[in-house]
Amino acid sequence: MQNFPDLATLKTHIGQEIGITPYMTVTQEMINDFAKATQDFQWIHVDVEMANKMSPFKTPVAHGFLTLSLAPKFMSDLFKVESVKMGVNYGANKIRFTSAVPSGSQVRMRASLIEAEEVKPSGLRITMNCIFEIEGQEKPACVAELISLLYE
Repeated sequence: MQNFPDLATLKTHIGQEIGITPYMTVTQEMINDFAKATQDFQWIHVDVEMANKMSPFKTPVAHGFLTLSLAPKFMSDLFKVESVKMGVNYGANKIRFTSAVPSGSQVRMRASLIEAEEVKPSGLRITMNCIFEIEGQEKPACVAELISLLYE
């Protein structure tokens, strides 16, 4: 966990890795809950028996957007800006789901600050390169450029 006193200090870290989170288990319960929230009940995610028989992964896999949705939690594990009163997700420039996340996998996020632009009033729009890694796999689950607005 990196602590920055203010946005000006965070901005000095452009081009640097902010950190790597601890691993988190993506459980079947999380996958099922995400399916309920998004109404995406494809068997590859929620039907354990069918996935065991028909899926090339031999187990259910997480929705790609479930993996991506872990970004805010992982960001809060990586860094805090003491002066920030509010932060919001702004969007994304690029998102690629490059590997499936089998149920029960350990996932973590590696993040680097790649851009920071001041916004009025008293804010900063940051772009982070986020790589979602699966324990024991060379290829990441997801690579995304995520944009947030932070306000002091």
